Amino acid sequence: MRRTRLLPLLVAALVLSLALMGCGLVSPAIRLLSGPTATPPARVIEKVVVVTPTAQPLAATPAPSVNIAPGADVESQILEAIYQKVNPSVVYIENLVKPTRSTITQAVPESSGSGFVWDAQGHIITNNHVVSGADELRVTFADGVELPATVVATDPDSDLAVIIVDPKFARLVPVERGDIAEVVVGQRAVAIGNPFGKLQMGTMTVGIVSAIGRSIPSVTQFQIPEAIQTDAAINPGNSGGPLLNDRGQVIGVNAQIRSESGSNSGVGFAIPISIVQRVVPALIKDGKYRHAYLGISGNTYSPAWADALGFSTDVRGAYLMAMVSGGPSDKAGLRGASKDTKVVLDIGVSGPIYLPSGGDLVTAIDGQAVAKFDDLLIYLERNKSPGDEVKLTIVRAGEGQKTITVKLSERPARVQ
Repeated sequence: MRRTRLLPLLVAALVLSLALMGCGLVSPAIRLLSGPTATPPARVIEKVVVVTPTAQPLAATPAPSVNIAPGADVESQILEAIYQKVNPSVVYIENLVKPTRSTITQAVPESSGSGFVWDAQGHIITNNHVVSGADELRVTFADGVELPATVVATDPDSDLAVIIVDPKFARLVPVERGDIAEVVVGQRAVAIGNPFGKLQMGTMTVGIVSAIGRSIPSVTQFQIPEAIQTDAAINPGNSGGPLLNDRGQVIGVNAQIRSESGSNSGVGFAIPISIVQRVVPALIKDGKYRHAYLGISGNTYSPAWADALGFSTDVRGAYLMAMVSGGPSDKAGLRGASKDTKVVLDIGVSGPIYLPSGGDLVTAIDGQAVAKFDDLLIYLERNKSPGDEVKLTIVRAGEGQKTITVKLSERPARVQ
């Protein structure tokens, strides 16, 4: 009998509730509980994921997608997701040396830099100049864990180094690697590192890729081609840290800045991931990386030099100014320049530097067009090893086009 009396009341309450929902008077919380169609679906930012460090070493936790709520600041949420994903992979590296003229026997900090976890075996990537000269290394992870590290191998030519920690004592979160072919000017660039020391650990700065295909010098004076230029703030201490795209993938290793003051001036450079992915596995497996070597020096050909050199104004390529005596190109019969023209290239300490004539003009390598001198360096770094052969298409003044095969050797320790 009591149930019969309550039924009309329940029906009336349900009708009133539906009416209020239609008028928008029911709270949003109630709407969310009322079913999946009560609120617009969240936008999912494709491929931006957050990786949470696992409690067990050598294991990886599948990362969830990052859901961006309707009306949210997408830019901020993307950057937050990148930081959460990558910061656990970034480490602070201290270069410790033992004083030579002191009673102190314990190694003390000499310099510092950044690095990032490469794999679950404890390998960490950084710059050669970060670890150079160290008697000991100390690594601090984002969660505060400090561990000693040892150098596996270094490559001064590319300014890269691999160090290792005991994986049993750290929660290792390897980075995700990007693709240099997807890096374009104007896209977002994010740097995470430790500028100016340990107190600034885990600092993220944001900018854009401001140029690609740059060449930067190494300590051996050989050029590192295909470097990425960015205006994301890179300061002392950022060296060795990752440069990232908007998916949190590593596209380069921060290495240099161009500055008169020694701090960021809006022009920083990162070693491209294309070189990192060739050099690092060799350093881990073989303890060294062998760079292919042509034994040439030169510059990008300018049509303004046509009359002085005897080439067409329409041709493009790498002009060879000098050969290393007895080097691969010299042995193959390539020619370097031999006589100064009246064209002034620059003003040096002792006076004008003139354009030399008589050198060959390389227009292609293995059938791929060469538009500038760096194209030769990029091709060798991406594709070739010592002992390989390359076919160079050249133009020789007064003789026309030729194809010359060169057997590559291993690059010497320093520029000759």
